[in-house]
Amino acid sequence: MKKHFNYILLFVFAAPMLFGACQKTNYTFGQIKTPTNVVITATIQGATAANPTGDGTGKVTINVTATNALAYKIYFGNSTGDSVLTTTGQASETYVSSTDTTTYTVTVNAIGTGGATTTAVKQIKVLYQYQIPAATLADLTNGSSKNWVVAKDMPGHFGVGPSTDFTPDYYSAPPEDKASYPCAYSGIVTFNQSGANSITMNDNNASSFLISASTTYYGQPGNGDGCYTVSTGGTQTISIGADMFAGASNSGGTGLQVSVPGSGLIAFGTGATTYEILTLTATTMELRDIGADGNAWYQILKAQ
Repeated sequence: MKKHFNYILLFVFAAPMLFGACQKTNYTFGQIKTPTNVVITATIQGATAANPTGDGTGKVTINVTATNALAYKIYFGNSTGDSVLTTTGQASETYVSSTDTTTYTVTVNAIGTGGATTTAVKQIKVLYQYQIPAATLADLTNGSSKNWVVAKDMPGHFGVGPSTDFTPDYYSAPPEDKASYPCAYSGIVTFNQSGANSITMNDNNASSFLISASTTYYGQPGNGDGCYTVSTGGTQTISIGADMFAGASNSGGTGLQVSVPGSGLIAFGTGATTYEILTLTATTMELRDIGADGNAWYQILKAQ
């Protein structure tokens, strides 16, 4: 009997523990609050009243505020699909999808308690310009201004070859080969650094050497190689960007090209305004362009 009594006491004390262990704990999220008053602001670097799309760097800072938001998922709206999750509502992005003024749609999900989300969008217009490498700026302009002339004493200072190649296979001028054309060697090309990412150029030729196929392009009546008075527009802002020449990736060049506005030219005229920079140092520069005759033309300049 005593033994049975002990079993009864054990059950009496153990039962509450067993029943307690089987009960579920109740959890609550509290009050779920959906974000409201979502405001997106975009600060474009270098933006002014005159240039609201920025200074061409493409750098933008996004700031988001909202009531009852714990975090923000920001989608920048660029072609790469970049996004960021932030608790501060601030994020930065450099827009480089296209070299121009481009409209992007910034989308923000403001996230509240329990994952409650409110979405807002804002369109921004951003200017991106190719950022000229510092070394290129220094080599071309020496940080301010530098004069360049045709390297007439160097073999190959003028040359021509097929457009499918990157060497002057048809003709490569020996030193002083164009001495009978004074204009071929008398010109001075000046490159000036006019801003943090801007270069101007002035081709100071009183007359310029033109190949026969290009005379019509420059509005000249002649039909042969020679010296012609060509208006190149004086000092003009040039553009430098990534090399877009066909086959340029195989050229072993700098990966850069320079474009001159209008009917501008560098040193001598072939009917082209865009030049591939094959080599560039502080003292020499080799250029390649596709002339009006469809051939690839070459020239070597040296710092004066």
